[in-house]
Amino acid sequence: MKIVVIGGTGLIGSKLVNKLREHGHEAVPASPNSGVNIVTSEGLAEVLKGASVVVDVSNSPSFEETAAMNFFNTATRNLIKYGQSAGVQHYVALSVVGTDRLAERRLSDAEKTIRGYFRAKLAQEKLIKESSIPFSIVHATQFFEFAKSIADASSDGTTIRVAPVLIQPMAAEDVAAAVGRIAVGSPANGIVEIGGPEQFRLDEFIRLGLSAHNDPRKVVGDPAAGYFGVEVDERTLVPGKDARLGEIRFETWLAQSARSTVGAADTSR
Repeated sequence: MKIVVIGGTGLIGSKLVNKLREHGHEAVPASPNSGVNIVTSEGLAEVLKGASVVVDVSNSPSFEETAAMNFFNTATRNLIKYGQSAGVQHYVALSVVGTDRLAERRLSDAEKTIRGYFRAKLAQEKLIKESSIPFSIVHATQFFEFAKSIADASSDGTTIRVAPVLIQPMAAEDVAAAVGRIAVGSPANGIVEIGGPEQFRLDEFIRLGLSAHNDPRKVVGDPAAGYFGVEVDERTLVPGKDARLGEIRFETWLAQSARSTVGAADTSR
């Protein structure tokens, strides 16, 4: 079948396109670089022609609420409009485990930026649910690849403070594989949760990730620090019991990542 992947040149999208093609599907990556802009609708009618499935793994370029809300509302309305015209039979969107819980928090002014992003993601999901296109919304846990980004957002330069709550991160490779299986299956017409094969404390996850790359910063478990500054409960960041789990363990991914870094350094000499 023809499957259009919005954001098909990014971290998840590029892996997803490769996996779909390996299984014989016509996977078409769509992004501004390929002449498809989901905000302006440029190229959408052409790329969606004959598509059975559209998978949206794009993301807002900003976490700020107004910018994120404008992006997701405009892009999703355009995808629904042109998807309906093209006869798309399955709309798949990648979102985040805990989106509803994080969006509903009562926060201080300092925390409102990240909450605004999750409110925008909820708005995206609402539009998809209310459209006439059968859908699957995939809630994924945090990616292994973003351990450093979480650390940097929680660092004062030498010390990283994060809440010691549970997290069940997963490899981008597993995210792409799960989204691919969902895309070629029957629409769930609801939310499908995916996560990694093992749970960690958030501070432990960050500590292991930094240690593998010889990052000397100290990681402190601080309940008041939250997640990107947002207060979280013990299970805000983990999926429910029916989540579909990936296979790649963090230890395995770290070893592969370290080898890739060494290989890249060797070839640049």
